Amino acid sequence: METLFGNMITYEVGIKLVIAATLSLVIGIERELKKKPVGLKTSLVIATFSCLLTIISIETAYSTPPRSEINITMDPLRLAAQIVSGIGFLGAGVILRRGNDSISGLTTAAMIWGAAGIGIAVGAGFYMDATLAVIIIVFGIEVLSPFLMKIGPKRIRMREISLKVQINNDERSESFLEFLKENNIIIENIRIQDVPNKNNNNVFHELDLRLSLIVSDNLLSFYRSLRALPYIEKIEMEILN
Repeated sequence: METLFGNMITYEVGIKLVIAATLSLVIGIERELKKKPVGLKTSLVIATFSCLLTIISIETAYSTPPRSEINITMDPLRLAAQIVSGIGFLGAGVILRRGNDSISGLTTAAMIWGAAGIGIAVGAGFYMDATLAVIIIVFGIEVLSPFLMKIGPKRIRMREISLKVQINNDERSESFLEFLKENNIIIENIRIQDVPNKNNNNVFHELDLRLSLIVSDNLLSFYRSLRALPYIEKIEMEILN
């Protein structure tokens, strides 16, 4: 009976689980507001169970009774080390490679790893360290990063855009590329193909580009400048980051 009550949840363990869950909600809310794959529930589960496994790992190492005939040595953070390795599977699941060769989900994957780190830190008793880490991460993502995007170096303030345009005259393709360079737009990648015109025997020239430029979030100003070009037949664009 004494062993049974000794294994039951203690006040300190409950506090640790609650703190880990609360701190993980901060990360979960930040991802949820940005409509990312990892939200409140996923972050909560990762941090809470990481905390629980860390507590079990530590408590098992120190509560295992000694035996005179066997020399038992246990690493108190062995399970915690396995958490760090195993969480990589979840992180890999949210990293996506799109058809336009752009990679997304890296920050979310890092957040998954960070949620596990919160659980491990709280489970090991480092409450203030975990809290400070969450504050620093949220400050960096929500304050510092947007600040640098507004007043930082030009290359940092640039956004990557996927742009597809159809040009009605092959000779105008060079003019379009010159237009981009004159507007300080960096061409990262370009692909050109012919697209038959269904209405006649002419051929449109489709340019598939990945660009870096400083634009407003709604892209309206850049879009209007492209629509003003007389040789542009069709425009399709997407912000990549």
